[in-house]
Amino acid sequence: MGMKQDALNYHARDRRGKLEVVPTKPLLTQRDLTLAYSPGVAEPCREIAKNPEAVYDYTAKGNLVAVVSNGTAVLGLGNIGPAAGKPVMEGKANLFKKFADIDVFDIELDAPTADDVIAAVKAMAPTFGGINLEDICAPDCFRVEQELKEALDIPVFHDDQHGTAIIAGAALRNACAITKRNMAEIRVVFSGAGAAAIATARLFVSMGVQQKNIWMLDSKGLVYEGRRVAMFPEKAAFAQPGGPKKLREVLPGADVFIGLSVGGILTGAMLKEMAPEPIIFAMANPDPEITYEEARAACPDAIIATGRSDYPNQVNNVLGFPFLFRGALDCRSRNINEAMKVAAVDALASLAREDVPDSVLTAYGLKQLSFGREYLIPKPFDPRVLLWVAPEVARAAEISGDARAPIPDYDAYRQKLERMTERTKEIVRPLMTRARMNPARIVFPDGTNPKVLRASQILVDEGICRPVLLGEEWKIYKRAEHHNLDLRGVEVVDVADDEQFASYAEGYWAARQRKGVTLTGARGMVANPTTYGLMMVKQGDADGLVGGLATPYHTTMRPALQVLGPDGGHKVVSAVYAMLFKERRIYFGDCTVNQEPSAETL
Repeated sequence: MGMKQDALNYHARDRRGKLEVVPTKPLLTQRDLTLAYSPGVAEPCREIAKNPEAVYDYTAKGNLVAVVSNGTAVLGLGNIGPAAGKPVMEGKANLFKKFADIDVFDIELDAPTADDVIAAVKAMAPTFGGINLEDICAPDCFRVEQELKEALDIPVFHDDQHGTAIIAGAALRNACAITKRNMAEIRVVFSGAGAAAIATARLFVSMGVQQKNIWMLDSKGLVYEGRRVAMFPEKAAFAQPGGPKKLREVLPGADVFIGLSVGGILTGAMLKEMAPEPIIFAMANPDPEITYEEARAACPDAIIATGRSDYPNQVNNVLGFPFLFRGALDCRSRNINEAMKVAAVDALASLAREDVPDSVLTAYGLKQLSFGREYLIPKPFDPRVLLWVAPEVARAAEISGDARAPIPDYDAYRQKLERMTERTKEIVRPLMTRARMNPARIVFPDGTNPKVLRASQILVDEGICRPVLLGEEWKIYKRAEHHNLDLRGVEVVDVADDEQFASYAEGYWAARQRKGVTLTGARGMVANPTTYGLMMVKQGDADGLVGGLATPYHTTMRPALQVLGPDGGHKVVSAVYAMLFKERRIYFGDCTVNQEPSAETL
């Protein structure tokens, strides 16, 4: 079965399409019905009539975005009309919900002109907390967005323009840092002069690129002063002095190539004429302006990004719009302004320089990922993007005066966002807060494991505990260097050379000699990092141990029972598992240790 049939089956199976509406309040009794509808519903109506801002307190408006399209410029398909574009808008709604827990109504308008779209959106605006414009042709999209931004007091955002711009901006920020370029001095060549290209060029200017250093070309060639063909004001703003030129004539010496046009128009020979270490963002879909392989072969020192997921540095809009709207909605911003976009750029660029968690590596089937030429921007499934971008967007809205309900406590806000994306944090976060009050000394027997190395650095950075890694010192530091970790604040203990080895061996022998353990046998047992770590806990040199990453459960549990045993007069130890659902938690015990517990044990 090919991709075509798979895609059709995906959309047609079970309930048709990709969306449903789910009530958030109970409707189980007659009383529920009277509260949800008549007569109880009249009370919030009266409150909103007295104070229009109360609509955010009593309705879903504050978390509801309209994805609006007239289907005149559906990505890769062109003017296919509103109904044919509906699967795209439903998909967009899915991304809003998945990545930022924002509810969406997709609105497909039979509105072929800019005036029609503007009138329709104005009429429906009271329903929504924000408007995401989608797949509206240029130059209509510029006018539609601008007039709606001026007329409405909720965020209006054309993602086809600004989504690409924000992600490309973050990638450019980091590419310039890696190649030690000053953004005010770089020369940028754009292939493409549509909505996304113009918005990207505008954002680059906001980030520090000189407008005079931006050269923009479309299918007619260079955008130059006095050109009459295929021009409109937004494009004309980037006109260069002089006459007509083709791409091959303006590319020599350029620092940056931004492709938002069509596939195959750039050659390796043209890239070789660019400045050393050229920055190449070939973002045409599905085929880039030049393939990754050809660009890499022509310029091995180049920094390359595309719009494709099968190559490094995918410029994907999903890194932008969900988190931008999350921040804007949560502070009830009147707008998504330039400062908020730049804040999103800076947050994404900064996050890419952080250590990448194992959850992201696992999601992408990777063993290692670190900031550099092939990792300029975060991956879309990195759960930290929400925590980094939304607060900075809300903060920028507050500073610029567009936030009607500024965030009172950004630390608490980040924790709220964290719970939104990772339900386990509902349980873990209070424990982490308590741990920070008196950081414990915790032993990790699997000291050379990359996951343990990354976790240890995070634990130190967040002040949760004082990690102690067991293992050969040279091997631990070599692994850490390989993964770009400096292990500051992390203690390393080489079991074989530790001065406490003899003391722990004698302690183990004293505790286990009645079980037939000799002193020689005790030395052999304590040489095992797990047993050694447990002896550290037993003799008060550590507060706890986290093990079992590379060994079966029982292999870790047995020495713990032998060395430490049950606590405080208890006879039985057990395991407990927590399952988190949207409305409740369920704890299960014992699922691991006692296979057939007696009634007394239970």
